[in-house]
Amino acid sequence: GQIGDSGVLENADNAVRFEVRDTQKLGHANAHIGQLTRGELRVGDTITAQVDVARRDAIRLNHSATHLLHAALRKVLGTHVQQKGSLVAPDRLRFDFAHFQPVTPQELRETERLVNAEIRRNTPAETQLMDYDSAVAAGAMALFGEKYAKNVRVLRLGEFSVELCGGTHVRRAGDIGLFKIVSESGVAAGVRRIEAVTGEGALDYVDRNEALLR
Repeated sequence: GQIGDSGVLENADNAVRFEVRDTQKLGHANAHIGQLTRGELRVGDTITAQVDVARRDAIRLNHSATHLLHAALRKVLGTHVQQKGSLVAPDRLRFDFAHFQPVTPQELRETERLVNAEIRRNTPAETQLMDYDSAVAAGAMALFGEKYAKNVRVLRLGEFSVELCGGTHVRRAGDIGLFKIVSESGVAAGVRRIEAVTGEGALDYVDRNEALLR
C-alpha cells in the first residue's frame, strides 16, 4: 500500500530535468512517471536521481505505524484481524482489516495507547532477507493471498511486530513521534477501516482539535 517516491532526475550540468511524480515496479524495473521540464533524455545518459526526502520521511513514519497498528489490533480485538487493504501516504495511513463489528471507542483508545507505548519504547526497526518458509516459521506475518518470492524481507519492530514487507521504514519506533487515530468505519461486510496520522501530521491534528474545543 505504500505510494511511490517522487523527486527529480537531472544531469550534471542541469541541462536536463525530469520531475518524477510517482514510481512503480514494472517487473524487475523501477518506472519513473512524471514530466520532462527541461532538455532531452537520451538512452545512455548519466543522470542523478534525487528523492523528495521530506515526503519519503513522512511516508516512512506512516508505514512503520501501520505495522504497529496491525499488531495492536490483533492484541485488542483478536488474532482473526487480518490486513485486507492499505494506503501509506505522506499525510496519513489507511488500514483495512477483517473484523465482524464496529470497533468501540474504548477499543480504539486501547489500540492507540498500545501503538504509542511501543513508539516510546523506541525499539530499532530491523530488516532481514530470508527464505519465505524460514520467515513464516520465525513468526513473520504474511498476507493471505499475496504472492511472495522465494526470498523475502522481514521487518521486525522489537517483539511487538514481525511482518513481511518491502517498503521503507523508520530506523527506530520513536521516529514516529506520535500516533493518532482519526476515523474508524466499515467499508464492506466484515471489513473495517482505520485512518490515522503520525509525526507532524498528528501534532497538527491535535492542534486543530484543541482550537475547536477552545
